[in-house]
Amino acid sequence: MASLGRTSNKSERPPSSSSSSSASSSSLRNNGGGVQHSVRSRASAANSRRSVTPTSRTRPLPLDFDTESERVRVAVRLRPRNAEDLSEADHADCVELQPELKRLKLRKNNWSSESYRFDEVFTESASQKRVYEVVAKPVVESVLDGYNGTVMAYGQTGTGKTYTVGRMGKEDASERGIMVRALEDIFVGTSASDSIEVSYLQLYMESIQDLLAPEKINIPIVEDAKSGEVSVPGAEIVKIRSLDHFFELLKLGEANRHAANTKMNTESSRSHAILMVYIRRSGKEKEEIDRQEDVRQEHVPTIRKSKLLIVDLAGSERIDKSGSEGHLLEEAKFINLSLTSLGKCINALAENSPHIPTRDSKLTRLLRDSFGGSARTSLIVTIGPSSRHHAETASTIMFGQRAMKVVNMVKLKEEFDYESLCRKLETQVDHLSAEVDRQQKLRENDKNEMKKLLKKIDDSFAEAEKRFASRSKLLETENAEITSKMKELLQNLDYQKEQNKLLLDEIARLVTSAKDVKCLEEENNRLELKSNDAMNDLKHQKEQNIIMHNEVSRVEMILKSNKQKQLEDSTYQKVLADTTQMYEAKIADLMKQIEDENGHSGIAKEETERMKKQIADMQLLLEQNQVENSKYRQVLTDTTKMYEERVELLNQQLEDEHAHVGEIEVELKSTKKLLKEHQNASQISTEKEMDELRMRLQEMHQMHESTKNELRRLNLENKNLESEKATVRNELLAVRQTLQVEERRRKEAEKELLNIMKGVPDSEDGFEEKVSYIHENVTKTPSALRNPQSSHKSSQSRETILSQRNTITKICEEVGLQKILSLLQSGDLDVQIHAVKIVANLAAEDINQQGIIQEGGLDALLTLVESSQNTTILRVASGAIANLAMNETNQSLITNNRGAKLLANAASKTDDPQTLRMVAGAIANLCGNEKLHVVLKEDGAINALMRMTRSGNTDVIAQVARGLANFAKCESRRIMKGHWRGRSLLMEDGALSWLVVNLNTASTSTRRHLELAICHLAQNEDNARDFINSGGLKELIEISDASSREDIRNLAKKTLRLSSLFRGELRAE
Repeated sequence: MASLGRTSNKSERPPSSSSSSSASSSSLRNNGGGVQHSVRSRASAANSRRSVTPTSRTRPLPLDFDTESERVRVAVRLRPRNAEDLSEADHADCVELQPELKRLKLRKNNWSSESYRFDEVFTESASQKRVYEVVAKPVVESVLDGYNGTVMAYGQTGTGKTYTVGRMGKEDASERGIMVRALEDIFVGTSASDSIEVSYLQLYMESIQDLLAPEKINIPIVEDAKSGEVSVPGAEIVKIRSLDHFFELLKLGEANRHAANTKMNTESSRSHAILMVYIRRSGKEKEEIDRQEDVRQEHVPTIRKSKLLIVDLAGSERIDKSGSEGHLLEEAKFINLSLTSLGKCINALAENSPHIPTRDSKLTRLLRDSFGGSARTSLIVTIGPSSRHHAETASTIMFGQRAMKVVNMVKLKEEFDYESLCRKLETQVDHLSAEVDRQQKLRENDKNEMKKLLKKIDDSFAEAEKRFASRSKLLETENAEITSKMKELLQNLDYQKEQNKLLLDEIARLVTSAKDVKCLEEENNRLELKSNDAMNDLKHQKEQNIIMHNEVSRVEMILKSNKQKQLEDSTYQKVLADTTQMYEAKIADLMKQIEDENGHSGIAKEETERMKKQIADMQLLLEQNQVENSKYRQVLTDTTKMYEERVELLNQQLEDEHAHVGEIEVELKSTKKLLKEHQNASQISTEKEMDELRMRLQEMHQMHESTKNELRRLNLENKNLESEKATVRNELLAVRQTLQVEERRRKEAEKELLNIMKGVPDSEDGFEEKVSYIHENVTKTPSALRNPQSSHKSSQSRETILSQRNTITKICEEVGLQKILSLLQSGDLDVQIHAVKIVANLAAEDINQQGIIQEGGLDALLTLVESSQNTTILRVASGAIANLAMNETNQSLITNNRGAKLLANAASKTDDPQTLRMVAGAIANLCGNEKLHVVLKEDGAINALMRMTRSGNTDVIAQVARGLANFAKCESRRIMKGHWRGRSLLMEDGALSWLVVNLNTASTSTRRHLELAICHLAQNEDNARDFINSGGLKELIEISDASSREDIRNLAKKTLRLSSLFRGELRAE
């Protein structure tokens, strides 16, 4: 509405009339926040390609968008004639449809009618599918495109709103209503990546309750201070998996919704039901935006969030037609109050009023965006054909006409999906980081492998070098030993050579001296000996030389072998050097590969830096958004500061109050202290007084003489008092005479009243006219609207009844109610009978009941029922109590004064059918109050009701059936509300068996009560086993097929469908 959701975005279509132009201007004037535009800038606004904020933008409507799409679309649907309409021969249809012209004519009378045009007119034969495709499908398609939408049903109770909107049609798909068909199209139009969530609420007596979580009641409504959007954050939000899942949720919600039986509708909704469907979809390719935006937001994804409201309003009703009383009356008041508030908002929007009273009701707050807001709205109004409801039909049509004047500024809220983008970038960064980590890990592994290989080569090289060094050292040691031995041998050889040389020199000298003669022979012999010795030595030396030569050969062989080993060692060192060079080449290749990988890593790092730069750009955008948000936060901070100051002021006041209370407590303590001191002082003073009294006693003893004188004076006064006593006695005699005069006057007045009453037509049953209406919350046929005795008094004309009532009213005015009630205690039986008849007739009028109760009339009537033995007095007094029992307050007074027990006793002490009918009617009225059920059971009223059926009188049986229907209906309602659990109180007295036996033998009106009683008893799951055992289940099945009333058939079918035991029994059969 303007406060019901007037948006800051302008219409993209030119105004077609002055009214639409003023509506647009009014919407712009009442803008609650956002960017302000003038009407002249409409063209520039249409070409604008930027959003208002970086995260949300409003997409302009396409050029081919329907120019009527912004106006609320209104269709009207006519309900087919039901059995009640067909039975009204005197009433013609007040509605004439012209669907081809999309017009409707409403007849005022036979010669005058008015014509109204709607967006669509549906006849009574229109299918559910056609209604959905015309009314709801365009809205559902808009919701799938990202717009908010609302589909709402409005109309009088009993005209088919819930059938049009909430019909499940699980067995017959053609019967499915708007809710189910809308979800079917949503599932078809969305993909697996899209999100569909629902909430199902009811507005019951101005309290928002969750139908999917019944424990959540009185849920608050929250308004976003920034965007003005209305939400219900405390409601249960369920993500829908499939259409079957939605069926389960819808069934659960319907079971928790408040409904009741009224005269207008057996299953009358007592609350407004609101189905909220939240759709979240990935946005399509964005439209043209600025180049700068294209550069900065080239790959930014978008997301569209839309909401669909499907509203099933409770029907408006008139109390005199619906017959709502007690709690139903309170429900009807809240329903009519919320619908009135909705009508006021529609009127204000249609008239471009500067103030829209959206806060008058929670319903108008919830529908703030649907009328005058940014949602696309379709309204279907349902009406009935009967002229009996002409006023309600005209009111519904005028509501639809005013709603057609409401213009909504449809907008598309499309947000940049920064969360998805950040997740995507984070995934890419994580992937690249993982790849870099993997490459680094591979390089680390290769490096570790190379280190291990180099270490292995170094170890083997060191081991070979060590082995070569040890072997070289060993060879050097052996070579040194051989060299030392060779030196020793060479030294020995040189020494032997020198000896040999000396010997040779000696031999030469001996040879030269052999020429000497004989002198030298001895010397020669000696020399020969020496020569032989020398030869032997030489031979020995020769052998030694051979041995040394062999040793030298062996040493040369060893040296040769050492040279060969050195050659092999050099070859091994060359192979080792080649191997080392090969590994060094491999190491160089690996180092080159590592450098290449470092180059790739640098590229990856550059890519990462580029991604980081993009993230930085995104963060910059987010910072810009945060700057925008900071402005709103500043406003929120100022508001919060203001409220904090108010709270601080209140806290200061509270502290002042606490200080004041503290001062009072201090004063109280001081008062208590003073009181204690006063008590102590009193005790001291008492002791002093005792002492004084003792002294006075002594003085009194002394004053004995003076007392005698006082006694004489008192005797004198006594004489005076006796004289005064005689005077009083005389006055008393005068009063008695006055009372006797008053008694004579009373008797004269009594005779006069008796004469007046004798002039009244002798009618005992005029007071019963309303008895049959008491707490009868079922739809009545015209024949059922008559009182229990109307079938016996059908010849009595309305003029006669009116004349009787006028006469009784005249008597009451002349004589006075108090005097009439006093005659109930008269000793004259004839006077008592006439007085109780007048009281009964007065009790038939609601305006007189309060006076009768206040003057003690109820107590007097109960006394008559308890003590009187006269059949007429007992019958009429019971009828008067039945009339008083029509009021819920009086019902409690009756039961509190043992009225139910007295009525039960009265039923047991008479066999008169008319008296039993009156008693049964009174108890039946009390059965319509669910708070009294336990008292009625304990006082024996239910048992008395069942005993009265033995009379066999049809009127008595009709009243008993009505009482059982009232009792069973209220009991089923208590069970649905969770106030009662367990087997029905009626079962112990054999009520079910009696209902089953008499169902097929009763009259039409009585049969209707019996059928309703059976249906309501069957709704209690704890009674199911009794139904199966007593044959009640078969009768319930028969009712669902053959009942003359459609609402009772539907109630029976619903009961059979909801009971698991009944379903199992039917499957077993």
